[in-house]
Amino acid sequence: MQKLANNILCWCGNPEAGVVQQAKNIANHPWLVGNVCLMPDTHEGYGMPIGGVAALDNAICPNMVGVDIGCGMLAVKTNLTTEQVTVDLLKQVMGKIREQVPVGFNHHTTQQLSPVFADESWNTTNICLHEFQSARYQIGTLGGGNHFIEIQRDEDNNIWFMIHSGSRNLGKKVADFYNRKAKELCKFWKQNEIVNNDLAILPIGTNEARAYIDEMKICLQFAYENRMLMAQRIMDSFADVFPNFNNLNTINIHHNYAALEHHFGRDVWVHRKGATLAREGIIGIIPGSQGTCSYIVEGLGNEASLQSCSHGAGRKMSRMKAKQELTVEGEAKRMDDLGIVHSIRNVNDLDEAPSAYKDIDVVMDEQKDLVKILFKLSPMGVIKG
Repeated sequence: MQKLANNILCWCGNPEAGVVQQAKNIANHPWLVGNVCLMPDTHEGYGMPIGGVAALDNAICPNMVGVDIGCGMLAVKTNLTTEQVTVDLLKQVMGKIREQVPVGFNHHTTQQLSPVFADESWNTTNICLHEFQSARYQIGTLGGGNHFIEIQRDEDNNIWFMIHSGSRNLGKKVADFYNRKAKELCKFWKQNEIVNNDLAILPIGTNEARAYIDEMKICLQFAYENRMLMAQRIMDSFADVFPNFNNLNTINIHHNYAALEHHFGRDVWVHRKGATLAREGIIGIIPGSQGTCSYIVEGLGNEASLQSCSHGAGRKMSRMKAKQELTVEGEAKRMDDLGIVHSIRNVNDLDEAPSAYKDIDVVMDEQKDLVKILFKLSPMGVIKG
């Protein structure tokens, strides 16, 4: 960990210039408490760096949470071993998953059942209520971008699967609406600097803050249940191929959210944008790229990072740069040489190629004071959004 400037702590050995500037903007935020914390996977985002953590006093900032509210990870350890899962059987499972879990912009063609829709708090919201019917078709879908389903093996040859996904269009609609509200209010109060830096806030106690928090919580529940429904469909796919299939444990965590936590001797709103809770004893998930290892970790409760850690490897190339500089042949060969079943077929797949991401082992070394590694997982098959 290094101190970059006043109120900025950084676990990334070489943060890009845009990240440092965004961190300086947050360090000067009138509502900031303590330090801005940059995780080792940090890269430039919109207003707040991805892999950024910051606490605000009596204020919440929609843009410090981001547009995919509740985006996070799920991992399941199964009772299968690599001896049972041949390449042909793996491909059968992946084919069945694709039949049951829509990816990219695709949704289900029928409304899905989920306990999240029984929550009556939908009826007291603005955006979530408007999106309620659409959400019933979207739950249990992966989405696009860097979202993925991955089948993995641990160092004892046990089979796992992992999901990265969030709140789909619901979270984006909520984020965009309340970020506009925050900008309107801050302009009215002459808080032009934080508006210009895309860090506008909603003061706790205002109707707008209450409404955002209520809708954020629904998005968090939706994202959690979205991953759970996909996990059930994936387990059904395994069971179709392996009659003796069973799941042994499930981990399901968010890495885009704000929560009221006790730090600095008082309650503050901790914002984690692409960062995972690493409270002492908490089990977390830190994925690599689709061609590298992922990790199941246990938090060490480091207060300097506001008890946080990275949410992944982090990008080292923009999507456009990856498409310009990487080759389909090179990235596909890298995956083939590792024996990974993948879908890198054309230039549009290169924005999520392994070489577009940082070295996950460097990232893990940079945060060894934040988490300890429990399991190292290697990819066997990848389904990208």
